Amino acid sequence: MDFSLSDEQEATRVLFAGFAERELRPAAERLDREACFPAELFEKVGRLGFFGMRYDPPEGSGADLPAYLLAVEELARGSLAVAAACTMQSLMGTSFIHRFTTGEVRERVLAPALRGELIGTICMTEPDAGSDLSSMETAAVKRGGRWLLSGRKTWITSAPVADLFTVFARTGEEQLSVFLVEREAAGLTVGRAIEKMGVRASVTSEVSFEDTPATCMLGERGSGMEGLKGILVDIRLMTAALALGVARAAYEDSLAYSTERVQFGRPICKFQAVAAHLAEMRTHLAAARSLTHWSAWRVESGAGGADEAAMAKLFASEAGLNICDRAARVMASYGYASEYPIERYLRDVRFTLIGGGTSEILRGHIARGATR
Repeated sequence: MDFSLSDEQEATRVLFAGFAERELRPAAERLDREACFPAELFEKVGRLGFFGMRYDPPEGSGADLPAYLLAVEELARGSLAVAAACTMQSLMGTSFIHRFTTGEVRERVLAPALRGELIGTICMTEPDAGSDLSSMETAAVKRGGRWLLSGRKTWITSAPVADLFTVFARTGEEQLSVFLVEREAAGLTVGRAIEKMGVRASVTSEVSFEDTPATCMLGERGSGMEGLKGILVDIRLMTAALALGVARAAYEDSLAYSTERVQFGRPICKFQAVAAHLAEMRTHLAAARSLTHWSAWRVESGAGGADEAAMAKLFASEAGLNICDRAARVMASYGYASEYPIERYLRDVRFTLIGGGTSEILRGHIARGATR
């Protein structure tokens, strides 16, 4: 296995690393404080071609999975909140539209979405249906030649600013189907904003539908779960890369601090207790990155997918939390102060424990993979 970067992958990493350093890091504290959607930065990410990386030409660039993950990690190092909003657009918010729209609808919504001019989201979670999608209650009925949706969704990323809603709804007792609903559709209501601990600039709210007409069905009737499985590996590895990015920022900031902070006549990085934190952070970061990119290599080579992605997401998100916590310990009081970004990293990283499947759900999946 050769994990060295190709010229294209390195160019991608450099492009997004430079953007994150120039544009995201300086804005991250303000975006967190104001809890506002980063519209201008979102459009700039679109101009870099990020939203179409995983789609083949002519709509996208057809980048491989490792290149996409490198871009995600660099964006998350700059601002996990911006990265969360952008990854929603690049996968869940546009994937079904890319795969299943045709003709006038495709021309009208897909290209603008991949440029960042229209904002997309996906609507799966409900008040009583989180990890258990089989208990989803939102329903779609066909009436007068069109599908009408009724139900309530929650924890919908980018909903307050979204133009395009990819909605999962029940079309039969055992059927989940997927629909495109546009912002101006009758009966669509974007409800209360959800105040969150972290990733505050990735705005989130409830969405309700009351006899809301769908623009079209995305895929065949009853194919919702299969369609989701088609992007679940990418979602989980993307979430692992998000965790890598914020963990790397925490490690690098605490390492720099430990070399500059002098106590008892020497930098604190020279004290065994602090050095142990740095060693653990560095090791966990390297292990998480290796597992994530090994999993991506397995996917690209056709050798595996679902189990490896679940392991990578589980390990990277838990390692990310551990790294951010250790970074805060290294910085002590300054790790608790809002004038330093460490406390924001510690709040933000918890998002990665949830997206793409909770650690508890993933452990069950991984165990079943070992015993089947």
